[in-house]
Amino acid sequence: MVSAPPPYDERLTAPRSWWLIAAGIGVACALVLFPFSPLPLLCGLVGGTALAAVCVSAYGGVRVRVVAGSLVAGEARIPVSALGEAEPLDAEAARAWRTYKADTRAHMVLRGYVPTAVRIPVTDPDDPTPYVYVSTRHPERLAAALRAARAASTS
Repeated sequence: MVSAPPPYDERLTAPRSWWLIAAGIGVACALVLFPFSPLPLLCGLVGGTALAAVCVSAYGGVRVRVVAGSLVAGEARIPVSALGEAEPLDAEAARAWRTYKADTRAHMVLRGYVPTAVRIPVTDPDDPTPYVYVSTRHPERLAAALRAARAASTS
């Protein structure tokens, strides 16, 4: 028996320019070791590039999913029953909610290289978190998936 795919699954990855910067860091490490000999130069190139690539991948790679009645954003797993109506944010509104409108108690899965987002109020009275802010390239689809998951969990 094959299970149905999750209604929403997105992987936010770092932009290409970050990978070029990682390669540039590797070249810079190689140039630092250039006076010694070709072997340290090669080790600096490979090691510097690999280390920078690991850092870019670790920060840049986050998954956002709606699965099994929960919103999974990064390491957070929040049941949709504890969430209110999702508000898709365009680039301007998302910028406002991650800067001057932001609440320090909010849970944010924020990636600055993704211009749009979704803001979801937390309705659980025992949770001091006012809302969840999730960067996403498809805010309308994520909001629709959360509505569908909430409808499925209440029926």
